[in-house]
Amino acid sequence: MDSKNATSLTDFILTGFTYQQEWQIPLFLVFLGIYLITIVGNLGLIVLIYNDPHLHIPMYLFLGSLAFMDAWISSTVTPKMLVNFLAEGSISLSQCIIQFFSFAFSATTECFLLAAMAYDRYVAICKPLLYPVIMTNRLCIRLLVALFVGGLIHPAFHVLFLFRLTFCNSNIIRNFYCDIMPLFRISCTDPSINVLMVFIFSGSIQVFTILTVLVSYALILFTILKRKSVQGIRKAFSTCGAHLLSVSLYYGPLLFMYVHPGSAQGDDQDVMDSLFYTVIIPLLNPIIYSLRNKKVIDSLVKMLKRNV
Repeated sequence: MDSKNATSLTDFILTGFTYQQEWQIPLFLVFLGIYLITIVGNLGLIVLIYNDPHLHIPMYLFLGSLAFMDAWISSTVTPKMLVNFLAEGSISLSQCIIQFFSFAFSATTECFLLAAMAYDRYVAICKPLLYPVIMTNRLCIRLLVALFVGGLIHPAFHVLFLFRLTFCNSNIIRNFYCDIMPLFRISCTDPSINVLMVFIFSGSIQVFTILTVLVSYALILFTILKRKSVQGIRKAFSTCGAHLLSVSLYYGPLLFMYVHPGSAQGDDQDVMDSLFYTVIIPLLNPIIYSLRNKKVIDSLVKMLKRNV
């Protein structure tokens, strides 16, 4: 095939989920409900943190940023998925690249945020007297700026490498949004370099952030066991439990999607993994952090009493 024909394919079809036709409207309504709850939950958490001066500390600044990224990633993926339930899931190459960039930015930034939150908990539990000196709001804001910049640089690098590819083998993307791995599968240019870059950079980011979390919590565990205080252990697990649960839920699907060999899983399993961390986790995070955080619950009760 000549280069003219090879570069002519610029519109794609998102296959979405495999389901019977009678499930179209029920699935649309279910995911519409999930999306609305996700947006209300995450934006509500942001408003709560913003309006309560007692929550203007690093722990809750990180939590508010996490809620913002959850709302971002859900808004990047879910509206297009809802449209695809009612009409053919067509998308142009430029729209596809923009969607991938937006998704990858939020996913990368969330990885960094989870690592920063683990370090924050380490300082709070292992060095409580020095916590106000080490984790100042100024340092927190600088960390957040660095995390967001890192979140932008990582997908920008992959987007630049995408422009070396041409698409002529197929216009079928077997997913409900434009991810980079399905694009590689339909490229008529050898994507080996791109796949290697994804493995190196995405793998490095995940390994670095996971190690940060593991080391932080290993030091936390060592500290609370050394104190031999039942009340201290309960307080530490109460403080860290929500974050540990969120980390466990988030990293599993990402590791399977971007670090495992490409042929190890089928497309259906990739779709389910993608669904979990783009739709389900943004729904669960505000619930997890709200129900397991006394200060958030107290702030919510005060706000309701003040306004109702």
